[in-house]
Amino acid sequence: MTQTIITTWKENMAFESENPGGKFIIDASPEDGGEGSGFRPKALMLSALAGCSGLDVASMMKKMRLAVDDFVITVSAELTEEHPRYYNSVLVDYHFTGESLDKAKLQKAIDLSVEKYCGVMEMFRRFAEVTVTVRFN
Repeated sequence: MTQTIITTWKENMAFESENPGGKFIIDASPEDGGEGSGFRPKALMLSALAGCSGLDVASMMKKMRLAVDDFVITVSAELTEEHPRYYNSVLVDYHFTGESLDKAKLQKAIDLSVEKYCGVMEMFRRFAEVTVTVRFN
């Protein structure tokens, strides 16, 4: 299956990227010569990681009929010092809040996403050490 996006230069360091879900602006920070008017490319990768796994887990929460009041994924990553700079260490931290969380089933949903379903997670594992943590509140 081939996926195609179209990214068009707008001005200075800004680009508009057309994704199957809509259009958005990518821009460099002012310290890197841009105006900071859009998303940063490397940070978009972290959003893609959280979104991919989040969609998996949300789907399984729905199928398992799990009661969850709040679900947040925080992704932190370290860049290498040398160019080209890339993420070599990534922490994916899942936070669940609720009165009667089924911790075992939620952990199973995360494990399935991390180990089997999330393609973005697999891509990250090809170039970075990925650590996963879970917090139940």
